[in-house]
Amino acid sequence: MNKLPKKNIPGTQLDVSVLGLGTVKLGRDKGVKYPESFTIPDDQAALALLQQAWNLGINLIDTAPAYGNSEQRLGELLPQLPHDWIICSKAGEQFDANTGESHFDFSRDAIIRSLEQSLQRLNREMIDIVLIHSDGNDVPIIEQHRALETLNELKQQGLIAATGISSKTVDGGLLALQQSDIVMVTHNLAYQDEQIVIDTANQLNKAIFIKKAFASGHLPASTTKDSVSASFEMIFANPAVASVVVGTINPVHLADNVAKAIAAIQNS
Repeated sequence: MNKLPKKNIPGTQLDVSVLGLGTVKLGRDKGVKYPESFTIPDDQAALALLQQAWNLGINLIDTAPAYGNSEQRLGELLPQLPHDWIICSKAGEQFDANTGESHFDFSRDAIIRSLEQSLQRLNREMIDIVLIHSDGNDVPIIEQHRALETLNELKQQGLIAATGISSKTVDGGLLALQQSDIVMVTHNLAYQDEQIVIDTANQLNKAIFIKKAFASGHLPASTTKDSVSASFEMIFANPAVASVVVGTINPVHLADNVAKAIAAIQNS
């Protein structure tokens, strides 16, 4: 089978696979919005999944401090698979496994501390991509807390290669495009409210990452074709989309997603 193509994040030397592997299910099973319960895979299963992802052409791994102990596990597992992984992590949200609740802090000190902890957990001297993990108040996060300015400072220090936000509003996404490399937006068959952010990114030569491409497993059924293929065809019709982050721990689903993504790109 063909491998997944890669796309450059403009202004950087990062070439990311058009599908990224989301790893919330490697580290957190509380307070997640999936329709079915799941068991966090053990190290052997996680290693097999990561190796499979690499073999299929995936080089982008998406994680976050809010994903339980996902970063810690990746820091231990990835050195056993010495590939040239591109890691995307986040800052601004921390998750308390005991209470099952998130805590948000977008202050400069908190973001710097978060990055330091992520570097330690991931066992790295630099993280390729760091996004602000928005709580929904995108505009105040950017304008009042100046969270993207903090990330850009850390980028200038060589601790991050690309910055951005995992946004939740159109206004926030549009604002972030003015001062970062990547905006991660929700876009799927059931929700396309942020299309203007994707179109604007194309005009500004910025990169878009897509989250919840399958609405966290809640997609409506398509009448003409399976919803995964229909989703990919709609998403990849947008040239600004650099990668779609798909969170799965099922090897069959992973292979199926890759095959359908390649078919959608070839059909576009």
